[in-house]
Amino acid sequence: MNDVLPDVVNVWQFLEQAAREVFAVYGFTEIRTPVLEKTELFCRSIGETTDIVEKEMYTFADKSGHSMTLRPEGTAPVMRSFIQNRLAARDPVTKLCYIGPMFRYERPQKGRYRQFHQIGAEAIGVEDPRIDAQILLMLHHFFTRIGISAVSLEINSLGCPVCRPDYRGQLIQYLEELLEPLCAECQRRYQTNPLRVLDCKVEACRLATADAPAMIDHLCGDCDQHFSQVRHYLDLLNVPYVVNARMVRGLDYYVRTTFELVTDQLGSQNAVAAGGRYDGLIESLGGPALPGIGFAIGLERLVLMLDKDADRTLLPELFIAALGSEAVEKAFVLMSKLQAQGVHAEMDFHGKSLKAQMRRADKLGAVHTLIIGDEELRSGQAQLKKMADGSQVSVHLDSLLKTLRPKI
Repeated sequence: MNDVLPDVVNVWQFLEQAAREVFAVYGFTEIRTPVLEKTELFCRSIGETTDIVEKEMYTFADKSGHSMTLRPEGTAPVMRSFIQNRLAARDPVTKLCYIGPMFRYERPQKGRYRQFHQIGAEAIGVEDPRIDAQILLMLHHFFTRIGISAVSLEINSLGCPVCRPDYRGQLIQYLEELLEPLCAECQRRYQTNPLRVLDCKVEACRLATADAPAMIDHLCGDCDQHFSQVRHYLDLLNVPYVVNARMVRGLDYYVRTTFELVTDQLGSQNAVAAGGRYDGLIESLGGPALPGIGFAIGLERLVLMLDKDADRTLLPELFIAALGSEAVEKAFVLMSKLQAQGVHAEMDFHGKSLKAQMRRADKLGAVHTLIIGDEELRSGQAQLKKMADGSQVSVHLDSLLKTLRPKI
């Protein structure tokens, strides 16, 4: 787990604000759920044989003996809240988004921590493939908005309860004939969770399963038509993508459309966003039989990918340098009034010399500076200096906000 220090927080705020702005355009509203849930929720939704449930969850008994878990992902808690608060009764189509910490006990790697943060979105109540395309368009829009282009959208279909069982049986039969080159983990789980073998990052496993049957070649008629329509609408919207038949994702609730946004900038942990359909999840948790689709974005990984030279610090609009006790008092009142009006203003609190105060203004990156001394107090006017080019204008102290406002 790690601290997010002040010199990086502004980057996080930039990403969070961009997400809220973009998602709102598509009709998504924010939901906030507790970080702690009953363990049963994740076992029922994610799957008993997934890596998350078997090895990665922070689970403990509370003082009443109930098994509790720090949420390892965001979809299941959102669905629990959706059911518990009867949100389906408010609108047949529900679009929710969230930002917050998740927890998994796994080996820390570049861009991956045991407490990590996700931006996610869930669209509930629409089976039409156009919503799949819209979700992917929104992701594309978000990455364009934050200035990250070094990502590639990969999509696949995982079928449904009608066509997946037959494919699963064929895959198990295929894997039984080449167990020796597989890693110990894949040998252990090939019967309980055979699709995860295709997603193994061990090179020997990837080579051994290169010719494994693909789900995309075993889709039923409905799933095949749905996936064709998703691709059709992505083409209409000019959203670039590639079909990755090996993509399976790590959560059992996914059906039909699945997707990842991947990059070559983060080593083996190459996915920065991922998601898919979970049409049976809500019903399995005791809710109505409603379809859904969603995704999650890893905030830490986005931070690593952003242009390090881009300065997103919110610079003070004004630094007031004051000389003398009366001027300091006037500067303090003036600064406070400007802040109440939404202007980022700063001043010195240590009684430093004018030269030292000007160095402070320069270090903070103040856009403008204003020097107030005895003469300025008598005349009620001062020189407002633009730091970038040194140009100055005379301003009345009592109408400083009016002068500043057009410049902000």
